[in-house]
Amino acid sequence: MEITATVNGRDFIADIAESSTGNAFMEMLPLSFEMEDLNGNEKCRYISRKLPAAAEPVGKIEPGDIMLFGASCIVLFYDSLTAEHSYTRIGKIRDAEGLKAAAGRWDAAVSFRQR
Repeated sequence: MEITATVNGRDFIADIAESSTGNAFMEMLPLSFEMEDLNGNEKCRYISRKLPAAAEPVGKIEPGDIMLFGASCIVLFYDSLTAEHSYTRIGKIRDAEGLKAAAGRWDAAVSFRQR
């Protein structure tokens, strides 16, 4: 399943996981909102709907990872890190080059839509 993720006006192609979480996320599209910057490596947004979660330790996070924290927090990582928390994978941006620059240091306007 392929979507377009737009971060502060820049488009990125992302693949959504073939899972109950990925399917539920796709059913919500299109989505547009401000995402809060957190820890200088991710943008996050709590949503009113709970998605199916199957959180597991992921270890290494890579730029472009789209994850679910808990059952209602969408997280878009723009920098790599070693994760201490467990996440449910939603999807991944195919080519994250330029994602960190697009995300900026503050909150970001982000949208997800089907291609």
